[in-house]
Amino acid sequence: MADVETNGVVSGQAAEGALAYLTEMSPDLRGAAILDSGGAVLAATSEPNRWREDAAALLDVSDRAGEEPVRQVHVATEQGEVFALRHAGLTALVVSERFALASLMFFDMRSVLRELAQDGAGAAEAARGGRQGSEVAEDAVAENGEGG
Repeated sequence: MADVETNGVVSGQAAEGALAYLTEMSPDLRGAAILDSGGAVLAATSEPNRWREDAAALLDVSDRAGEEPVRQVHVATEQGEVFALRHAGLTALVVSERFALASLMFFDMRSVLRELAQDGAGAAEAARGGRQGSEVAEDAVAENGEGG
């Protein structure tokens, strides 16, 4: 599937719902954040400024390793694993327990970012209508038959 830019602005509320859903899908997840194309944190499990700074550092050093910006990064250590994925002008970062399944983590991250990019405005509108953000994100992912 082509990597298209987001359909307008993704709201913080939609991003928070997507992050909540990603957390539910990924039991090994310790922390995560979703950033916009400019590096601003749309949602984070903790300390948004720290996520912004650390994401910028990780992506900057990764981008310098090649001629084009990286689409995904996976770093595994004895203490845990770090995942970063760019899709449709959005970036998801996840810190997980050691031995998380990389293919499944990237699949879940891509699914969440794809839904945010395609339906961010619609999900935000539905959330304003009284639904919980995680319900909105879960319904959006279920409609496409994707998930972890």
